[in-house]
Formats: sequence, C-alpha cells, structure tokens
Amino acid sequence: MGTVTCIAPINIAVIKYWGKRDENLLLPINDSISVSVDTEQLCAKTTVMMSQHFKEDCIWLNGNKENINNPRLQKCLTEVRKRAKLTSELMDWKLHICSENNFPTGSGLASSAAGYACLALALAKLYKIEGDISTIARVGSGSACRSTIGGFVRWHMGSCENGSDSIAKQIAPASYWPEMRILILVINDQKKTISSVVGMKRTVDTSELLHYRAKYVVPERVEKIQTAIMNKDFSTFAEFTMKDSNQLHAVCLDSYPPIIYMNDISFAIINLIHSYNTAVNDIKVAYTYDAGQNAILYLLEKDMPQLVAILDHYFPPDNNSLDSYKKGIPIETEQLSQDLLEKIDNKVQEPGKIKYMIHTTVGDGPKYLESPKDHLLNDQGLPIRHTSPLV
Repeated sequence: MGTVTCIAPINIAVIKYWGKRDENLLLPINDSISVSVDTEQLCAKTTVMMSQHFKEDCIWLNGNKENINNPRLQKCLTEVRKRAKLTSELMDWKLHICSENNFPTGSGLASSAAGYACLALALAKLYKIEGDISTIARVGSGSACRSTIGGFVRWHMGSCENGSDSIAKQIAPASYWPEMRILILVINDQKKTISSVVGMKRTVDTSELLHYRAKYVVPERVEKIQTAIMNKDFSTFAEFTMKDSNQLHAVCLDSYPPIIYMNDISFAIINLIHSYNTAVNDIKVAYTYDAGQNAILYLLEKDMPQLVAILDHYFPPDNNSLDSYKKGIPIETEQLSQDLLEKIDNKVQEPGKIKYMIHTTVGDGPKYLESPKDHLLNDQGLPIRHTSPLV
C-alpha cells in the first residue's frame, strides 16, 4: 500500500485561456499567463492511496463519492499509468482518491485547475513519474497545468498535434515580486449555471471575436504582461489584466446564445476600481474575472489598507457576517479623506453585496504533506472528513 497527500493552489489568469483547438487533448487556442496564489489561503488537497485490497478505483470530492468514470479523470489516470515506472503487479492495484477544496467549488475560482493539478502531482509521486507533470494535469483540466507551478506562470499553447509542447513554465517565482497582493471578493459562492467547458465550446463555435482575439490580440498581450512582470511594472501589468478580463467577457457575450457570467455587483466593482484609479491619478488596482461573478483584485501591499477601506465604504459588509467577512492574511485599513471619497463619487451599495473577501499573496506552488495526520484517507482507504477553514 502507498499513500501520498498533496496540496496545490488555484491560479488566477491575467491573460485568459478561453477556447480549445483540440477538445480531446485540451489544447488551447492561445497562450495564457496566471498567478498561483498562496496555498495557505486557497488550495485543493488530495490524498491518493494504492492497495491490492481495493476492489475498484474510487474517488471522493468534498465528502461526496463521485463517478470514477468521469472522462477527464479517466484521461488523467490513463496518462499517469502510461508513464508509470511500476511493476505489472503494482499496476493492477486499485486507487482510492479523496480531494477537498478550502474554497467554493464551481463558482469561477479555478477549482478544477487546483484539483487536477493536485491529483496529477499526487499520482506522479505515487507512481514514481519524473519529468514535466503539467501535461498530465492539462488532460484533466486545461488550466490545471498552470497550478502545478508556483509564482507567475505561462502556459505555452504549443504547436504539436499530440500536445507534447503545450506545457506550463514559470516566468518568475513568488519571491521575485513579493509586494504583489491578491484580494478575492466573493459575490456568489454557488455553482455557476454554465460550466467553463460548455461555455468555451460555445464561444469557439460561434464567436468571430474570439478567433480575432487569439490571432491578433493575445500574442502581443502575453509578451507585454510577461515583460511587465519581469520589470515589476505594476501599471502595465494592471492595465492589460483588466483589458483581457473585459475581452474574455466580451467574447462570452459575442457567443450565440450569449454567455453572461457577471452580475450587477461584478460591474459595480469594476466601476469602483476605475473611479478609484482615476481619483488617485494612477493605476493602483486591477480587477479580473474568470468565468463567474467573483472579482479578483491585484494590487501592491502598500495600497491594500486604502483599497480595503474603500471597499468597506462602498460595499459595506452585512453586520451578521462581520466575524467571518475578512479571511486570509489580516488586513489593516486606514481612515479615508472626504476629498478622496468626493473624487471617487460612487454609489454606496446595500450591506452584504460582497459575501466575504480573501486576502492572499503569490504562492510558491504545490507541496507534498508527509505527516499521516494530513491524509484525507484512513488506513482502510475511506475518507476522513476535514473542516475547511475558509468556507
């Protein structure tokens, strides 16, 4: 019997992956760039156990037994076993897999990316696989390849038909730009109505704008943002992060029928960020939205106290949720001047429009947990239910 437990981060794209050129191999139509967040705040945790005594492969997700015959999961397992360096006898042993997220699943916060990255890494160690693991994660969920690496990451779309060169590589480690901060504003933590898989295919099939974006817009943007990261040029990083987020949702709207992930509060946050940046005559904060309503803000550490004070003013929390409203790294706020508020001049929302916020930073990437007390499966290969600290 062998047991491995791993944690892997969510990653938040600043240049978006939206659209596949190969549905089977999950090959993207353009490069993308993302930031892996600190696993201390947001991560998937997976335990894999292999035993001759198990009768069949099984998987549990967030406490519920799921269908092991999920096509993407099977692709991942097939790829792992193909590359494994185990004896034929051990290859016949069955697997038990247990995975949990400490953040909302299926709500546009890259849960599948963290989950499949974690699974690929745990299985790679269990099956003694060496070399690039991002390609294994990719066949489970495309953007999962970016979560196999910490820091700032670029997923190269590649050109080979078999996908062998469609891999993720690190641009810079988390320690390269330690001042970078990430603030996640959770507006809705329920599962979205249109999955990313369904949404992407519809957009590829029906949006002319998407194909123009992939051919003419993204190639220049990925180079500009990569250069901005290496130069620690926040203004350029922020500008193109916001533009690319806007374009993602533009191609969704250009799809037929249109796909709408954001809601009125999502747009109200966008308006507030632009008003704030204009008021201070600088790009202090960038927003980005994946396929969901929840806002992810990028900013530098020095600007966090003022930004959170502004959010508290224009999006006051519900009085009943004050104890659990601010999660992650503790946040100190500052007193806002009347002059700044007059320059921003936005509508103050009713309390509770933002359910909670999570303050985090760029992370070092996945980690293996060696202590038996960290496993999600007991000695019989059955789930041990853990309570998430964030949701």
